Amino acid sequence: MTVPMTAAELYRHGLRLLLEKDIPGWVDLWDEDGVLEFPFAPQGWPERLEGRQAIADYMRHYPDHVDLHDFPDVRIHRTTVPGTIVVEMRGVGRLVKTDSPFDMTYIAVVTVEDGRITSYRDYWNPLAVQQPGADFVGAN
Repeated sequence: MTVPMTAAELYRHGLRLLLEKDIPGWVDLWDEDGVLEFPFAPQGWPERLEGRQAIADYMRHYPDHVDLHDFPDVRIHRTTVPGTIVVEMRGVGRLVKTDSPFDMTYIAVVTVEDGRITSYRDYWNPLAVQQPGADFVGAN
């Protein structure tokens, strides 16, 4: 019997997958009914994605638009709620279309149950997507 990863271990594994541009692998970390929310989403961006397939569709083209190089300063905080963590971090890299720097600050509240992400509230900076080349929503 394999012991599921803790929420922190699963989250760090997910970051490695994103750096490797393994979006299908990252999506596989999700529960079939997982929910990804963006409370600060600007107009035209989704506020809530329900289900692994919706999350996969949303993330499919991410590496074509944002080339992530590192997640410096990742701080994971345990909470009193089993399986729930709060993460503070930065994602750095470049915007593919313009070859300009990408530097985003995130705070996320993530819940993991039975080794799968069930809830992820991503409080990213909506001002950052105003840069040319940052908009990957609905991109083909």
